[in-house]
Amino acid sequence: MKVLVIEARFYEPISDMLLDGALDALATAGAEIFQVTVPGALEIPHVISFAEEAQAGYDAYVALGCVIRGETTHYDYVCQESARAIMDLAVDGQLAIGNGIITVENEEQALARADKTRKDKGGFAARAAMTMVEIRNELHEGQVS
Repeated sequence: MKVLVIEARFYEPISDMLLDGALDALATAGAEIFQVTVPGALEIPHVISFAEEAQAGYDAYVALGCVIRGETTHYDYVCQESARAIMDLAVDGQLAIGNGIITVENEEQALARADKTRKDKGGFAARAAMTMVEIRNELHEGQVS
């Protein structure tokens, strides 16, 4: 399975933890892993769209990032628009995308979700993407009852 991991680096220590969990899950499954780094969560859907337009042949995508609530409404826009764009890409393009963009109130929550020894949201997103590939393949082959 050929998987592109798109990692937003806005909160670097949290991004490192998410990436660690995702890479572990993908390596355990024997996936061929490719990585792209972007500044923030809003740029992640662009990369997926670019890869699809380039017909790069990825079986799945893993979106990783963190959005922490601040003092302005920017948090709401980033959360809603990144999730909406990823869902639009997944549904409209029939893409297997694991959404590991965590949206939290504070750094403590982010660390708990990103740490692979705790909630491991990076690993969860990677496993979700691979599961969606399997389901899509089974449906295309008429093997789902």
